Amino acid sequence: MLWQSRAGLLMAALPRPCARRALKMACTASCHDQRLPRREGVRLSRSPGSAVLQSRGLVSAASAASAGPSWYESLADSTPVHLTEGLLALTQQATGLPWWASIACTTVALRTAVTLPLGTYQMAIIAKIESLQVEIGELAKRLRYEVSVRAKQLGWSEKVARYHFRKNLRRIVSELYVRDNCHPVKASLLIWVQIPMWVFLSLALRNMSLGVSDSSRAFQSELAAGGALWFPDLTLPDPTWIMPVSLGLVNLIIVEIFSLRRTEVSRFQKYITNFIRGISLVMIPIAATVPSSMTLYWLSSSCVGLGHNLLLRSPRFRRICRIPPSRADSETPYRDLASAFVTKYFK
Repeated sequence: MLWQSRAGLLMAALPRPCARRALKMACTASCHDQRLPRREGVRLSRSPGSAVLQSRGLVSAASAASAGPSWYESLADSTPVHLTEGLLALTQQATGLPWWASIACTTVALRTAVTLPLGTYQMAIIAKIESLQVEIGELAKRLRYEVSVRAKQLGWSEKVARYHFRKNLRRIVSELYVRDNCHPVKASLLIWVQIPMWVFLSLALRNMSLGVSDSSRAFQSELAAGGALWFPDLTLPDPTWIMPVSLGLVNLIIVEIFSLRRTEVSRFQKYITNFIRGISLVMIPIAATVPSSMTLYWLSSSCVGLGHNLLLRSPRFRRICRIPPSRADSETPYRDLASAFVTKYFK
C-alpha cells in the first residue's frame, strides 16, 4: 500500500529511533484515515427507527397480501349463493314481475314447497313422541320395580341400581323410537334445511343489491328501480324503519304462539324462549342497515312462517296430512290461542 512505501523511505532516510517513531505515527494516522469513511457512512445511513418501521411495513404488507378472504366473503362468493342468484334472476325474468313482487313470490313458493312439508313432518314426529310418553311412563314404573327387586337379590347399592335403571330405560326408549319411527333427531330436519336456505337467499340478495361481482352487478340497477311505496330503491336500507319494525313484531308473534302452546315449561325452555325473543329484537336494527331487498325477504319469510304455524294448528289440515293426535290438540285452536293471549297480556 501507499503508506507502507512511504514508511519504508522514511525508515531508510532517518536514524533507527526516529524511524521507529515515524513508523508508529504513520500507522496511527493510517488507521484514523481508515475509520473516517466508516463513521461518515454511519452518519449517512438510515436511523434504526426508520429501518424498523420499514421492516414492519414490509411484514404487514406481506401478511396482508398472503391473507385470504374472510369466511363471510368466502361464503358470499360460494357456489350455492351464486346458484341462488341465478334462481332469483330466472324467477323475475320468467314472471315479469317487479323485483319487490318477485322476491315476495319466490319466498312464498320456496317456503311452501320446502319448509311446509318439513314442518308437517316435524309435527308428526313431535305428536308421535308425545303419544309415547304415557307408554314410557308405565314401562319406567315396571322397570323401577324390577331393578329394585334385582338390587335386593344381588346386594346392589343405590348408585348401582340407579345406573342399571337409567341404562335399561334408555334402551327401552330407543327401541320405542325405532318401533314408531319417531327419533327426536328427525324433528330437527326443518332447522337444518331452513337456516341454510335463509342464509343463501340473504347473501344472494346482498350480492345483487351491492354489485359485489360481475355477475350480480348487472342486477344492481334493476333492483335500484324495483321497489315500491316507501322503498323505491331495493339497494338502500328502509329509511322509515317500517319493514324492520314489522319484522321484529312478526317474529315476536311467532315466538309467543309457541310459548302459549306449552302448558308445562321447563327452565331451559324458558331460557330458549327469552333468547329467541332477544334475537327478534336485535334483528330490528340489523334489518334497518341492510338493503331493502334483504329486509323484504326476511319480512316475507317471517309472514309465511307465521301463516304456516297457524295452518299446522288447523284440525282439518292435520287430518289431511295424517298427523297423529296429541294432548295439545284442540278443535278450536285459534279461539284458544286468542283467549290465552288475552289472558296472558291483558288480564
